[in-house]
Amino acid sequence: MHRTSEPRRARRLLITAAAALALLAGPGATVAQATGSSERDSPAANSGELAANPYQRGPAPTLAALRASRGPYAVSQTSVSRLAATGFGGGEIYYPTTTADGTFGAIAISPGFTAYWSSISWLGPRLASHGFVVIGIETLTTADQPGSRGDQLLAALDHLTQRSSVRTRVDASRLAVGGHSMGGGGSLEAASDRPSLRAALPLAPWNTDKTWSELRVPTLIVGGEADAIAPVASHSIPFYTSIPASAEKAYLELNNASHFFPQAVDTETAVQAVSWLKRFVDDDTRYGQFLCPGPGGLAISDYRSSCPIG
Repeated sequence: MHRTSEPRRARRLLITAAAALALLAGPGATVAQATGSSERDSPAANSGELAANPYQRGPAPTLAALRASRGPYAVSQTSVSRLAATGFGGGEIYYPTTTADGTFGAIAISPGFTAYWSSISWLGPRLASHGFVVIGIETLTTADQPGSRGDQLLAALDHLTQRSSVRTRVDASRLAVGGHSMGGGGSLEAASDRPSLRAALPLAPWNTDKTWSELRVPTLIVGGEADAIAPVASHSIPFYTSIPASAEKAYLELNNASHFFPQAVDTETAVQAVSWLKRFVDDDTRYGQFLCPGPGGLAISDYRSSCPIG
């Protein structure tokens, strides 16, 4: 159950018709789902590094490698039918093909209001190719609100770790959530409900609740400077500032980006998302260099974090 009061839960369900219509008016751009594997082979992990950190996966990171379209792992894909899913609407699972490196951390990701997983599906193979199991969910209905999407993200993680065909590849103690728009708001809900999660990745998050002082999960929020549906001034930034610094947090704002930036491949988002997951799901301190002091350049209009990242 959510740790906040019932009035607060009720406020989250009060979504105005104007907001709903605004979301409905957004473009329906989608990205075709990736094929089941990447062209690269699995890397051999350094035994000395693994002895120091049993969760560390893959070669030493570079910015060029993070900006590439694929990471070092070949990726396979399998579907979860709606009939086989309990508490969510099915979806797609992406996972490193190799079994040589042991188990991997995992993340469940939700699309936004009126959208399907296909709208942000590029995230699946991109994250999996860096050594994560990813379940991109379909929601029970496309109109599901953030609270429901949060519950569905947690149900998808339970399916992934307990009933899925790849459950033996997943380390159930190292899990994360993410999502776009209302899915991003849902990832905040899920992180609040399950503080044992290792990371949260809200992308252009939308939620009627602006205060997340109870959050303890390391959270990276990515917002679009020109977002007119979930304006950063009333969504991403208040969400970020309300999370206590002790939880570890970062806010990345993309220059002149609209609400729909996650619906096309976005390199800056990918670099920070992979780095965040590596640092907090895999405890891989090699990726701290990309989080503190953080990214710069013309593509970034704002970056804030609880640096130094612990």
